[in-house]
Amino acid sequence: MATRPRSHIGRLSEIAHVAARHGFGYLIEDRRLRRDPVDGMPTARGRHLREMLDELGPTFVKFGQLLSTRPDIVPPDIIAELRGLQDDVRPFPYADVERVVQEELGQPVERLFLEFDEVPLASASIGQVHLAVLPNHRRVAVKVQRPQAPATIESDIQLLDQAARLVVERVRALDFVDTRELVDEFARSIRQELDYRQEARNAETFHHNFAGHPHVSVPRVYWSYTRSRVLTLEYLEGVQLADLELDAWPLEQRRRLAYLIAEAWMTMIFRHGFFHGDPHPANILVLGPERIGLVDFGLTGRLSDQDLSKLTRLFIDAVNENVEVLPKRLAELGVRFPREREQEFVTELHTIYARYYGARLREIDPMQVIREAFSLIYRMNLRLPTQYVLLDKAIATVGSVGVDLYPDFNVFEVARPYARSLMLERFTPERVLRRANREAWQLAHFARELPYQIHETLEQVRDGQIEVGFVHKGLDEFMHKLDVLANRLVIGLVVTGGLIGSSLIGILSTGGPQVLGVNVVSVVGFIVSGVLGMWLLWSVVRSGRL
Repeated sequence: MATRPRSHIGRLSEIAHVAARHGFGYLIEDRRLRRDPVDGMPTARGRHLREMLDELGPTFVKFGQLLSTRPDIVPPDIIAELRGLQDDVRPFPYADVERVVQEELGQPVERLFLEFDEVPLASASIGQVHLAVLPNHRRVAVKVQRPQAPATIESDIQLLDQAARLVVERVRALDFVDTRELVDEFARSIRQELDYRQEARNAETFHHNFAGHPHVSVPRVYWSYTRSRVLTLEYLEGVQLADLELDAWPLEQRRRLAYLIAEAWMTMIFRHGFFHGDPHPANILVLGPERIGLVDFGLTGRLSDQDLSKLTRLFIDAVNENVEVLPKRLAELGVRFPREREQEFVTELHTIYARYYGARLREIDPMQVIREAFSLIYRMNLRLPTQYVLLDKAIATVGSVGVDLYPDFNVFEVARPYARSLMLERFTPERVLRRANREAWQLAHFARELPYQIHETLEQVRDGQIEVGFVHKGLDEFMHKLDVLANRLVIGLVVTGGLIGSSLIGILSTGGPQVLGVNVVSVVGFIVSGVLGMWLLWSVVRSGRL
């Protein structure tokens, strides 16, 4: 029988000790997951979980970051803590950097670059970034992957998969969570991050979308210096928003910067349909009072024209307080929830609407609304499609960043004109014509396929391959009543036959024993028929259907 490698056993033991040291009981207590309604503020159990994941290392940090995007299975207070996880680890040696660059680009560092700083600008779990100068004297940021990153990540994914199996088998409190699916989702996500060419394609799309923008800069990609483990981007000279000395900035400039960042993300969401999924302060550079730069394009979200149309319909109904149809609109977006709890869902939405009834937009705290939304998602076990979960997280992070810069910042006020413009654009002649053209092509496709589908169905009928499933509702009661009717009919016929037969015997019989001048067989027949007849009459009277 196969056994686990010794390193895996040691790592599992380490995980168990770290979990015990950080009081993992804060998350699971009394053999059940605490699903108390919470307000979405950070709590002790969230802090303990965040510290535990941080100590376990980079892969678990990234897993915690994934959990922060799953409000359907993680309580809001824990999500608030997990968002604080930072993918920041000790840099790896420069000799390994040189080796990876030469393996990927085919030449040593000194021949590819005029200058290459040995000390990295930043270091993360998968790679680190170095400042370099190309032969054309352009300054670039070179992202180099850790030599053992794929092997380490695969090993940790195997451990997470084993842990997920144990959870499925032994932790009944987490039956409502598909832990295997969660680990699979994480594995797909982090394996994509191992290919820097995907991040390069994302960066190139953002660079194209913001080309010529007066306030947003996105670095260009140097494809001849980019491979699966090396990514070379234009270097943007600026200060990370996380390192910005806010006290040195006037309040009005901080307000302008907050709204400029929010407008950049609203442009991505409502105009481009392609947005940066992690607007963390470390991924935003301040290039000047009126200009920002974006970095780290590994996590992105995409919204199709149909997605935006569905979001617009949801927004219109939400603004018009048409609460009853909101579950339907959410279902159109792909949100899954238990149908038997739909009325409870509507009641919860009415409660939220009542809380903000009559309030103006600038009077509403967007972060509180987002916390309440995440709390509702968790209580109702709503399952959101990935792109909308990422969208919620991006808007929530932008809102939080804006409040840190300017306390009176309101992300809803920034989103409102973009949403209004999107609603108006839906009814422009060009959009209506485009929609009609698309739907006409779809109908034409259906019409062309219909004869073939009918032919295929008829062939299946001919070959006996068609199976019809029959599901009845209320048929059991009908069959019961039919049985009662048949039984009464049979008894009625027996009574009638008994009376007629007894009468004929009494009239035609001339011999045999008699009672009061009537043949005894006839008398017995009359008695039996009378008893059955009285029982039948009593059952009919008792049923109330006389």
